[in-house]
Amino acid sequence: MALGGDPTPESGHGAISGFLAKPSPDFAQSHLRNPEINLVREPLSKPVKEEEDAQARDADFDRFFAELLTALGLDAAALPGWWQGGPPRLHVQRWREKLGLSADEIVSVALASRQEHPEPPDGPKALDRAMQRAVQRKTQGRAEKNRKAKAEPVKPATIIDLAVYYADFLNSGRYVPASSIKNTLRDEMLGRGLVTPEFLRQRGIR
Repeated sequence: MALGGDPTPESGHGAISGFLAKPSPDFAQSHLRNPEINLVREPLSKPVKEEEDAQARDADFDRFFAELLTALGLDAAALPGWWQGGPPRLHVQRWREKLGLSADEIVSVALASRQEHPEPPDGPKALDRAMQRAVQRKTQGRAEKNRKAKAEPVKPATIIDLAVYYADFLNSGRYVPASSIKNTLRDEMLGRGLVTPEFLRQRGIR
């Protein structure tokens, strides 16, 4: 130990940082490492893309809501209390999420409601029944369409249809069993000039 009582490297007493006592121009104010500093950049708490997507959805809804107000004859700059704030917007959004109506369908119902009622509805709740009826008509229309589709008999293929089909198949080079080409079908293909006799013979069809 030195006479002054100060620790030295040879004494082994005290803490030795291994750096100069005063900062040099080549170093910052402190030479000691801060173990709490994390040099790894932390990820964003919310991905930027998700935030941009959310903003786009909000913008789309704002345009739709403004279109709905216009269809109802309401002035966006002077809305009645029951059309202001978040609750009416959430109510309208439920027509899309719960009832499955598209934006165009909702606006169409709104336009129809004004033809029946001279005054705009007192809030979106006043349109609930009209929206539900629109869903019923939509469901019934689908059921009727499906019923008609099932009821319509399948039109049988004519000899002409078969001749064109098999001629295309043969001309494409794909294999067709000779036994599947009956005499009437062969004559139809030949009569319409879809194939030649030599071509049929090459395919084993006589």
